[in-house]
Amino acid sequence: MADPLIVTLDGPAGVGKSTMAKRLARELSIPYLDTGAMFRAVAWRLGDGAWERGDARLTVDLAGMEFSLSGIGEDSVLSLDGVPIGDEVRSEQVAMWASNIAVLPVVRASLKAAQQTLGQRFSLVAEGRDMGSVVFPAARCKFFLDATADERARRRLRQLAGMGKTADFDELREQIARRDHQDRNRAEAPLKPAPDAVIIDTTNLGQEQVFAALVRGIRG
Repeated sequence: MADPLIVTLDGPAGVGKSTMAKRLARELSIPYLDTGAMFRAVAWRLGDGAWERGDARLTVDLAGMEFSLSGIGEDSVLSLDGVPIGDEVRSEQVAMWASNIAVLPVVRASLKAAQQTLGQRFSLVAEGRDMGSVVFPAARCKFFLDATADERARRRLRQLAGMGKTADFDELREQIARRDHQDRNRAEAPLKPAPDAVIIDTTNLGQEQVFAALVRGIRG
């Protein structure tokens, strides 16, 4: 039996990772793994201030959580303890909670193990912050998407508008910059491209151009 195909798609928030990862997974007929949703789901489950609980209590809390994955492409469903993860984890507040717990080695170790377990069971397009650099260093294909903070704030504004929500551009840009700083400068698995990742700056590229570049990178 052939080893699972693992494609990693890393980068900061707002670069279009989710859209591209879902399309790639559909193109390859394999599941899509949203690892950011795993951190958000844990943050949502644990609640505000969870990052101050201490390693002993967090270890117990995390040991009682189990992730599962089903479906293909955009129809992939990631569940926590059998319950599909939904829009309740998509708020900016939960995103900040997730960023706060993501700096904790005990949390990262737990979710890394969960991600690697899924990667042993399935071929995957794994989207996140350190998929190629830390979680799946032997992945066959690795990509890192990036874009300016201004462009990412504009995209997030459009995304929220599509969900019927309003937001302030300057506030969104500040939140993105703050999360970037925290993610890129944390001691544990900082946000950075894997040494062998293909880096794609999406600032001035349309979705079709980015997708074509990804497909070329996989299929040569």
